[in-house]
Amino acid sequence: MVLNRFTVSAHTALTNLAGLLMLIILSHVDTFGQNRKYLVLLRDKANSPYSVNQPDKFLSQRSILRRQRQNITILERDLPVNPAYVKQLQQAGAKIWFSSRWLNAVLVEANEATIGTIQQLPIVKGLEFGRSLANARVSVTDSVVQFVNEVSAINKFGDVQPLNYGSSLAQITQIGVDKMHQQGYHGEGMLIAVLDAGFQNADKVSFLKPVFDDKRILATYDFVKKEASVYEDDSHGLSCLSAIAATADYQLYGTAYKASFILLRTEDAASERQIEEANWLFGAEYADSAGVDVISSSLGYTQFDDASTSYTYQNMDGKTALSSRAAEIATQTGMVVVVAAGNEGNSSWHYLSAPSDAASVLAIGAVGTTGQRASFSSFGPSADGRVKPDLDAQGLGTIVGYPTSSIASGNGTSFATPLIAGLVAGFWQAHPRLTAAQVTDALRRSGSQYGTPNDQLGYGIPNFERASSLSDAYKELSVFPNPFSDEQSLGVQWGEIQENTPLDATLTNMAGRIVWQNRYVSPGLAAFRLPNLSLSAGVYVMTLIAGDKKRTLKLVKQ
Repeated sequence: MVLNRFTVSAHTALTNLAGLLMLIILSHVDTFGQNRKYLVLLRDKANSPYSVNQPDKFLSQRSILRRQRQNITILERDLPVNPAYVKQLQQAGAKIWFSSRWLNAVLVEANEATIGTIQQLPIVKGLEFGRSLANARVSVTDSVVQFVNEVSAINKFGDVQPLNYGSSLAQITQIGVDKMHQQGYHGEGMLIAVLDAGFQNADKVSFLKPVFDDKRILATYDFVKKEASVYEDDSHGLSCLSAIAATADYQLYGTAYKASFILLRTEDAASERQIEEANWLFGAEYADSAGVDVISSSLGYTQFDDASTSYTYQNMDGKTALSSRAAEIATQTGMVVVVAAGNEGNSSWHYLSAPSDAASVLAIGAVGTTGQRASFSSFGPSADGRVKPDLDAQGLGTIVGYPTSSIASGNGTSFATPLIAGLVAGFWQAHPRLTAAQVTDALRRSGSQYGTPNDQLGYGIPNFERASSLSDAYKELSVFPNPFSDEQSLGVQWGEIQENTPLDATLTNMAGRIVWQNRYVSPGLAAFRLPNLSLSAGVYVMTLIAGDKKRTLKLVKQ
């Protein structure tokens, strides 16, 4: 794969999942035998030893608190795979590699006879695809609680001194991060996961020394090689990380250079194969479990070494690609997901890549210092007509760091993406009462062409101060998006309501019939997201009651 060297493409199509009753098995002929790798989706999570009432058994405290602050319910989807089911797969002769909470899946290695036996197990339902998952060398525990239960919320600003941005001044000022820094927000207390192809020499380069001196790399994992270290392989992730985290006077300052980080290698830069989308899923789940606030990923999936597995533009609907479905679920756990739109603007593909087609992520295009679209930046919209890319930042002549400790310019939406991820972290730090969905919404609305989006730049270039001025709107009653859809679920926040005040929500159709109701009590925000109710298109009425306050509003389901 070519990454910062001008593209963000990668791998596979796994079809849409229907709840917990589907099975995907993707095969790979091993170089040294007839064993294959299969991603097996299980039938259910019945009789699981895990419970949504005891999330500390499988999520870090930081992950639990992130959900609580945003009134996000812990679902059965969040539970680890039933270990009894894993044992059955093992007893059937499969080698277990990794499991996915969100897809209720297990990555196994088995020969044809064994997989035939597995297909007959009552916990499993059929095959889909039967295509190669090459280089499936992945494993990590279901829980990463032990190493990220604590991230200190450092908000000690003192006197703010002007920074010597040097060559990076243009990319910083273009999105208003200089003003963000001047107000004392550099990402302190925020946790960012970078999913990439490797972070070569990140532990040695001078421009990241403060990050390591302060022990702000909280965890690393290499899903490609099944090991903890990520510092020996491709340098693409290092350069992306530098756009967020670097500190080099007169040369480069990252947009959130005082944040904490988790570095995850999910991409094998030497290949274009399906396994990397599965790795992306595993990395996103890892980030969720660790309590990450922002995911930054300059990877994308369109064309593959095996052309029969490549996507078509019609697949870029936010619901087909495995990575897109994983990214959408990641946003539903309360993380902001920032991904590169792709560098295919000059190619025959032309369009954006997965997972940037996911409805709730921020897909990032590339511009130059003047704000004009870089010719390579991929076009939207998504296949189902949604605005993409969402936002843009400097991806033409971006100042980034390299594994020799040198600092120079580079090109790609790969580099625009971490600039925005750092903006997200600092903006959320400045406005901690916002939900992830509101942070995403505010930054979209701060775009330079929000009122007139197009398929080249989407909503345009965001700005910290514009987004901050919009944040006041969320202090009262905020309902977004409206109209809403199954792909973009409705978010509600009622800023006037004090913490721990019961909030009763009722949704009725125009005939007055109640189609949904619930009560929320949150130690943080008076906020919630409407679950996917498979409602028919039309007008509905939501009634909100909290103490002596009552609001009624009309909503449109598309």
